[in-house]
Amino acid sequence: MEERKCFGICRREFLAVTGAATASTLLGGSAYGWPGKKEPPQRLKVRTPRRPKVGLVFSHVPRGNATWPTKDYDYDARRTELSRKLRKECPGTDFTADLVAHNGDEADKIIQANPDVDGFAVYLIGIWTGVPGRIMRSGKPTVIIDDLYAGSGEILGMPDGIRKEKLRAALIGSSNFEDVKRGVKWLEVLAAMKGAKIVNVRNGDMAGQIKTLGEVFGTAMVQMNSDELRRRYEAADDERAKEWAEYWKKGAKDIVDVKEEDLVKAGKIHVAFAKAIEDMDADAVTMDCLGMFYGKKSNAYPCLSFFEMFNQGLTGICEADVNSTATALLMRYLCGRPGFVSDPVIDTATGEIIYAHCVMSNRVYGPDGKTNKYILRTHAEDRQGVSVQSLMPIDEPETTVEITLGDRCMMVHSGVTSRNIFELDKACRTKLAAKANADVLLRNWTHGWHRVTFYGDYRKDAIALAQLAGLTVIEEDKA
Repeated sequence: MEERKCFGICRREFLAVTGAATASTLLGGSAYGWPGKKEPPQRLKVRTPRRPKVGLVFSHVPRGNATWPTKDYDYDARRTELSRKLRKECPGTDFTADLVAHNGDEADKIIQANPDVDGFAVYLIGIWTGVPGRIMRSGKPTVIIDDLYAGSGEILGMPDGIRKEKLRAALIGSSNFEDVKRGVKWLEVLAAMKGAKIVNVRNGDMAGQIKTLGEVFGTAMVQMNSDELRRRYEAADDERAKEWAEYWKKGAKDIVDVKEEDLVKAGKIHVAFAKAIEDMDADAVTMDCLGMFYGKKSNAYPCLSFFEMFNQGLTGICEADVNSTATALLMRYLCGRPGFVSDPVIDTATGEIIYAHCVMSNRVYGPDGKTNKYILRTHAEDRQGVSVQSLMPIDEPETTVEITLGDRCMMVHSGVTSRNIFELDKACRTKLAAKANADVLLRNWTHGWHRVTFYGDYRKDAIALAQLAGLTVIEEDKA
């Protein structure tokens, strides 16, 4: 008889690893724990994302022409209706005044008159104008919307050109206005990236990475070397570090082989990073954690600090991985959820991909969402410091993404979470399995090991964002 599972773990497997006392705590009660019932020792500074300025364009031929939607269609009335609705339903966007174009020449004038917009939303309320084709070649991210039966023939002529010319354009043809709002959201996300800043904690030259990140997203990146990290660590308040250690201990469902002094060190590096985030007006931190710890440039792993950043709506990424940091930041602006950076493992026997790493949030649905239980453990490879084993929800859709900035591409696949794995003698502490097209993933895998996983179905959004950012999309789970 198959055993009942909680978080995808059978009781026998869990007892064998952690003991009956811990198992009874984890397996009993609510499916979602509430780590840290009190307020955290301090709230991190989360900046308001940069607002986009969007050129709002309506295209149609002059009234009286015998064409779709109809000869005497009231374009002005329809434009007014849609404009009011967009401005009301998309409060996070600053739209220009309504811009009307009847032909390509008028579209060119709109482009020239609006050099400061972050992108364009082009509403096709009429057909055969040539307007959307001109604007999507402006170099600005362009969302083109078919007001059904108004611009349908024209919009269907665009996909081939978008693919061949690699244009920064995304198309919407839907009777559901929520899909239109979704398209505007894509422009909001890209504008937020243009205003974002990453702190990269590593030694060595970063000029190439800074340049590439700026070219792709306009995102700023600043360096904190090991000497500055040490100074900030030494200046961090010891009492506040102890408060953080106690807070994380009280929230954990178990603590395995972790030394008290290492918990305090984890609190101290978190206090240092919290101050750096405030000082530098940063939205994300990534650190060469393994290199600095193994090289004795840091005496604490940042896993718990990154755990807390995720839980409070910021982004913390290990291994000074700028690709994964950009990926996590992009998707955070889209869905408000943390990304689980991992070293995936493919198991074709079970049809699963296993995402493994030593840090993840316990708020996979975002800072205000349900929490899941977690265990504090040592870091897997060296059994030192403190890391997090997050026991994440199962039977949930997930979207996995990775941007490779240098190659201007995005990998994406999706699955359904299936179990948490307790194979503690191998690989990283948190191991989340998902049912996916494992055979195809194994055959198609490219562009490095790391991937970033998000709870929810955001595949369509990720692909649209890639197109708008000028990235080639690789759907790695498709044959």
